[in-house]
Amino acid sequence: MQITCRGEILILNKERAIYWPAQEMLIISDLHIGKPAHFRKHGIQVPSTIGDQDLTRLKGLTEQYHPKTLLITGDLFHHQLNSDITVFSQWRAEFTDLKFLLIKGNHDRLLTKDYKDLGIEVYEKELTCWPFRFIHDRPKAEDEYYTISGHIHPGVTIYGKARQRLSLPCFYFGTSYAVLPAFSAFTGLSRIKPEEGDRFYAITPSHIVEV
Repeated sequence: MQITCRGEILILNKERAIYWPAQEMLIISDLHIGKPAHFRKHGIQVPSTIGDQDLTRLKGLTEQYHPKTLLITGDLFHHQLNSDITVFSQWRAEFTDLKFLLIKGNHDRLLTKDYKDLGIEVYEKELTCWPFRFIHDRPKAEDEYYTISGHIHPGVTIYGKARQRLSLPCFYFGTSYAVLPAFSAFTGLSRIKPEEGDRFYAITPSHIVEV
């Protein structure tokens, strides 16, 4: 789905990503690489294929849009180095020409050397690229920039005629900030209390629908 935000065209993709054509930039949040391995280390059996599927989806997006830059608004990694991150390193080697930017999230705990070895340019707090500010969790104060963040894994509930209800990940666009859905399929959902003028774009298996 194509929308306009602060005069810029943004393409919302059902694979939980935004493509910004003017900057040739693919934007995602909360990939949480290493989360399945972190759970397995603590005795919770989570299939390793979950992380593989996320990287396969991300590869498909890079091949679809051919971006010059991939921007992650926090929580690229879930914890410290583990076997899942080794798989990501192999994936990263396929896209050596892709500029890789990370705004650090609360789960991004690798060493500076680790990010450098993976070819990732790190921003400790935020990145501004007019008219947007990219940050992991939205700031409390507002200014002339429109903030795009992640962190809370937004979702929306759709109600049917026979009391059915379905919770879906979504893109949220408010008057001063937007929240990206978590890219990883291995995450929960948090509801955002709507305010006047808010836009919600629910992600279904086949397409995106404004609700």
